[in-house]
Amino acid sequence: MGNSGDEALLATLLQQLPKSVTPVVLSGNPQETALRYGVEAIPRKSLSAVWSTLRRSQAFVWGGGSLMQDATSAINPLYYGGLMKLAQWMGLRTIAWGQGIGPLNRWSSQWITRWALRHCDAVSVRDGASAQLLTDWGINCQLAPDPVWALKSSYLPGFADLHAPRIAVVLRGHAQLTPERLTNLTKAIVDFQTATQTCVVLLPFQPLKDGAIATHIAQHLSGPHEIIKVDNPAQLKGLFRGIEMALAVRFHGVVMAVAEGCRCFAISYDPKVTQIMQELSLPGWGLASTDPLPLIPDNASTMTQQWLEHYANGEGLNDVQVRSHVDRALLHVALLTKALIEQPYG
Repeated sequence: MGNSGDEALLATLLQQLPKSVTPVVLSGNPQETALRYGVEAIPRKSLSAVWSTLRRSQAFVWGGGSLMQDATSAINPLYYGGLMKLAQWMGLRTIAWGQGIGPLNRWSSQWITRWALRHCDAVSVRDGASAQLLTDWGINCQLAPDPVWALKSSYLPGFADLHAPRIAVVLRGHAQLTPERLTNLTKAIVDFQTATQTCVVLLPFQPLKDGAIATHIAQHLSGPHEIIKVDNPAQLKGLFRGIEMALAVRFHGVVMAVAEGCRCFAISYDPKVTQIMQELSLPGWGLASTDPLPLIPDNASTMTQQWLEHYANGEGLNDVQVRSHVDRALLHVALLTKALIEQPYG
């Protein structure tokens, strides 16, 4: 669907699948997916294509990311839960991989999520809150960091030619990122660039949704800056090796930055972002007053000051910490291998 976080999860999953497995990917843009990854892809909303693909398959891998949540749409649990139940009814081995469960605000969403996951052959989740919820439901699961920690990164041609030092900005639109807050954020970024003489690298992870914000900020910058749209998830992740500090709203912007040893200052719009910020003790703010994080400041100067403090004195994860998260993220691989290869098919 054009979201770099989802693309990174797909790329990671394809890297982790046992070599004997032939993947068929459900996609919002099958032609692009097939061309980019060299796999067979089918339209995710075509019931006939999904039905015929499941009929010739032995297993259904469902994930990763926050599929079972109703914060963005009540349809999500129905669609993804329906796919999982269809695969189970057809006798396929079913695996929920690298999941973040919730928010589930509706009783119906909770019911279908519990129903679908209870009958999976294997389940892995990426955060403690999801693991606790499944434990409360009596569902066994493997807890490990988000699979994208283990995505093998690569070099983005031409990136090293950009002015250094560099900061990355990974924003996304949200109802609570109001025009007033966006104005303050933009002024704070402008002031931060002036103070640090950095190159601002604007990364719209989902160009159709994030592109307008990136363009808006770029129009106010007088110093070196670049809007970069990266189709290759491994190159997008590797780009953060050349970044001094990331300002990130998107969840996988945070994951990629910290996994590459980059300092990160995060802004949470969703519990999944809050959870990883708390787990890694990352500095940042929340957009909602109900978030346990400090609320985003209402003036640009306070934002700039806190960013400058982190830029001068903050640190990214060290090599040992990164390696620990990568190693634990590889537990998703072990789960896939056991569920797809080691267990005999009936």
